[in-house]
Amino acid sequence: VQLQASGGGLVQAGGSLRLSCAASGESFRNYVVAWFRQAPGKGRDFVAAIRSDRNTYYADSVKGRFTTSRDNAKKSVYLQMNSLKPEDTAVYYCAASRSIIVSSYRNEYGYNHWGQGTLVTVSS
Repeated sequence: VQLQASGGGLVQAGGSLRLSCAASGESFRNYVVAWFRQAPGKGRDFVAAIRSDRNTYYADSVKGRFTTSRDNAKKSVYLQMNSLKPEDTAVYYCAASRSIIVSSYRNEYGYNHWGQGTLVTVSS
């Protein structure tokens, strides 16, 4: 499966953005899809994940502000980001895996398909 992330941009603190992750190739309805982000000079951090049954998982830093959802018919996963903070500034990546186990959802090495990243900049 190939992934394409989009929707990044520049937004003021307190604002909102919606990221999209579009999949091509074989059906990805059985995949776990996750969002990671990488701030300048830092490692890649887990943000959120959504399973095929639509159960969701979030990093504590975004819980209550970000929501991930999926539309299997459109082969797309979304990340709605509200109440954005300057510390949310990062390149956001979507990733997918068909065989990842729950205990590995927050681990970037559990995913074998990655999109190219989209930059989110939150100004103060």
